[in-house]
Amino acid sequence: MSVLMRSLALAAAAIAAAPAAQAQAYPAKPVRLIVPYPAGGATDFFARTVFTKMSESLGQQVVVENRPGAGTAIGASEVARSTPDGYTLLLGDAGTYAFNPTLYRKLSYDPVKDFAPVSLTGRFALILAVNPAVQTASVKEFVAAAKRSPGNIDYGAPGPGSPIHLAMEFFKQRADIIMTPIPYKGGADAMTDLIGGRISAMFPDIASALPQIRGGKLRALAVASDRRVAALPELPTLGESGYPGFEAWAWQGFVAPAGTPPNVVTKLHGSIRKVLALAEVREKLRNAGIEPASSNTPEEFAAFVRSQADTRSKVIQAVGMKLD
Repeated sequence: MSVLMRSLALAAAAIAAAPAAQAQAYPAKPVRLIVPYPAGGATDFFARTVFTKMSESLGQQVVVENRPGAGTAIGASEVARSTPDGYTLLLGDAGTYAFNPTLYRKLSYDPVKDFAPVSLTGRFALILAVNPAVQTASVKEFVAAAKRSPGNIDYGAPGPGSPIHLAMEFFKQRADIIMTPIPYKGGADAMTDLIGGRISAMFPDIASALPQIRGGKLRALAVASDRRVAALPELPTLGESGYPGFEAWAWQGFVAPAGTPPNVVTKLHGSIRKVLALAEVREKLRNAGIEPASSNTPEEFAAFVRSQADTRSKVIQAVGMKLD
């Protein structure tokens, strides 16, 4: 073989080996995880509980950054525009991936085309809760009060189109009641006002509401799940309270920008599964009312998102909600 041919062969081999070398090298620097909500909510809690733990398995720090606003679109758009190298990730929720395409007339990202799914991470039930000053001790009493004074009961609507907001919209439709929404950028601010009595009701996630319920700062009326939750076994479901089949869950999953190398996606998927399998992590999440996701592949997560988007789009259209 001539010197020229040998050089060309070596160059071709080097090019072919480059992806494998990159996979072995990843991650070579800290990884950013964008959370499209303010600090203090359930998504932020999950990120700081689980993804910072991924630093150990990845061998690089995972830095959580909050980018709230526009129904999670600000954070989602930032990740969608990022270099697809595995160093900028998104922990989004049902609103990010399944609700927003139907809710918004114009959306600054495409949840299907702009992301590479990595893994479903968990879900948590929402709870119908009121400030203790509200004189209702059950769902039946709450609905009766709303019907006596249409529009006089207000409720927190954080992140327009978020699971928390939509849960109340769906419940209003199901119970045939009129209430007044009070918008907030995130669940933490709405929770503060609910505790302070500046708003009367909300469908907070169980992770955020649990300490306040146990401390007597909120009164829980029902949980919007298919069964009672272990963290509050005495709390009835909405199905038991007269609304069979009514469920409202917030679920989360994380993605990378579209075009991220498959070997990087595989490594990220393996890392999150390892962390979610840790007994201490699962216990901490469950104590907060969060159900960690069982093992699932990126392909299964993508199919789950498509199914949720199809189901929720019909409900959102039935409610008649549309956002600019």
